[in-house]
Order: sequence, then structure tokens, then C-alpha cells
Amino acid sequence: MDTYILSIESSCDETSMAIVKNGCIDIATVVLSQMNTHANYGGVVPEIASRMHVESITIVLEELLTKAGMTIDKIDAIAVTYGPGLIGSLLIGLTAAKTLAYIYKKPLVPVHHIAGHIYANNLNKKMEFPLIALVVSGGHTELVYMKEHYSFKKIGGTLDDAVGEAYDKVARVLDLSYPGGPVIDNLASTGTDQYDLPIPLNDHSFNFSFSGLKSAVINLKHNEEQRGNMVNKNNLATSFQNRVIEILSKKTMNALKEYQVNNLIIAGGVSANKGLRNKMDKLCEENNINLSYPDFKYCTDNATMIGAAGYYAYKLGRRADLNLKAEATCNLE
Repeated sequence: MDTYILSIESSCDETSMAIVKNGCIDIATVVLSQMNTHANYGGVVPEIASRMHVESITIVLEELLTKAGMTIDKIDAIAVTYGPGLIGSLLIGLTAAKTLAYIYKKPLVPVHHIAGHIYANNLNKKMEFPLIALVVSGGHTELVYMKEHYSFKKIGGTLDDAVGEAYDKVARVLDLSYPGGPVIDNLASTGTDQYDLPIPLNDHSFNFSFSGLKSAVINLKHNEEQRGNMVNKNNLATSFQNRVIEILSKKTMNALKEYQVNNLIIAGGVSANKGLRNKMDKLCEENNINLSYPDFKYCTDNATMIGAAGYYAYKLGRRADLNLKAEATCNLE
């Protein structure tokens, strides 16, 4: 029997709702992005984000049901991101989910944001286990081992900046537009690796650190300008991205080897990075690793990924009551 999950994602600056069938079929998705507004400030402003979620949430719901040609009566459960994320933003989606669950007497299913990113891969092709997931986004950089559905073991993560955050900060230093990730990725595809930058936290752990690399870019630009030299933005973008990709790929391949796994998924906004995809395609082909990443439309925050994860959480009996709280930080479990 088919299962339909109505899902809600509002952890940052996208107001999104979706209806997902059986954890893998996108019946309908609506994403209302605030990116153009926050670009004026060079990053997400939490107070503005939460206010815009309030303005958008009912509009998104109406558009979703119209697009799907369904009513909430046909929905089996309501899945919602409860964390991590911006508290004000999370609360809007959470309130909407609780309201729908209460009025229509539907089960409320809590979903961790990173679980959503991981399960975005299930929308592309069925996930195979055991696997290693590399989650790379504006707020997260983690390596996760999964032996089966909804079994998460975090084996490494960033000690400071997330990789997407580092991209945005470097872009700001180079006077590039927000968000910085796609811009630097495009510049890196045309530049050469000219600048001597360090490989961040190049050790045998599965942890990451990008603040030092960011600082190295800032210092290099400052020193070059003090000497009266022009910094080649394309080349500096290439040097920066090459170091990021080198450490991400090295530690990911080490994790696959240590855990004796040949299934790898890459998830999160930075999984759309062309340089990272090209590198991981090459390494996985050389090492007979089954590689998967989401379609580009599912890389950034969206409710479809929450519905995909929510399906498995629902099947496992995970439920929340109306006391479910938003959490700015929370462990993946």
C-alpha cells in the first residue's frame, strides 16, 4: 500500500513543502527561496528569514496541494525538520506541521535536517547499504556511516567552519557575490593552481577544519596587496577549491577503506560543486565504489528530502507529539 508524506522544511532561508510517495517519488514540491533578499546583506539574516517564512508558509501549502492535485485527507503523515537550523525559521515550519497534524489527525514525524540531505539520494536511486555519506553544505561537513535505513553513526565532522561557510567567507574576501560556492566553483574551472595554500587538517582523523584555510586566503590577499600585486581571483579560487576537494576526497576514501564499504553518497548544497563531483567520479571509478549524489534540485534545502527521510522514520514508528521543540543544534540519530 502506498504511503504519502507531506513534508515541511524551513531550517534556514527556504520555505519548502513537498508530497513524497514511498520515500522515493516526488509527487510535488514547492520551494520559495529568500536568496535574493539575503544576497543584499551578504548572508542570511535570521530575523528577516523567520519573518519571510511567516509570510510564505500558507502560500506554499496552497500551491503544493494545487500542484499535487491532492487534499490533506489523502496524506498518511506530516514530516517536519525540527533541527538543526535557525530557531526562528524552524519554529515557523514546526508550527505549521503541528497545526496540520492536529487539525487533520495525522501522525507528526520529526526529521533531522542532515538525515534529509542524506535521503535526498533516495530520490535519485534506492540507497544501498552499508554506506558512507559525505554531507557538505553551508552549515555542515560530516562523514556518516550507515549500516541500514535510519541507522546513523557520525564518524567525523568539522571542528569549526562548515565547507559551504568557508566558500562564502572566501567569496566575501574576494568581493564575489553571495552565495559564494557556485561563484568560486565557476571561477576555479577556468583558473590555475597558482597560490601556495595549506591542506586543512591533513591528518588520519575523519574530522575537518576550514578556518585555517580561510585565514590563509585572507592573509595571502592582504600580503599581495601590500606588495602592490594584483590577486588573480580565478587562480586563487582554483587553489582554494583544490585544497578543499583534496581533503574532502582523501578523508572520504579513507573512511570507505576503514569501514570496508563500497557505497558512497554525497549530500548537501556543496554536493552540487562540479569540481568535487569530477574528483569523486574519478576516484570512485578507480576504486570500484558505487557513487551517488542527488539531482541538482535536491542538493540545496528542500522539503522533498525531508519527505524521503520522513517515510523511513514513519515506517520505523518514529512519532512526535505537539510538544516537539525546534533545536538549533542536535545530534543525528
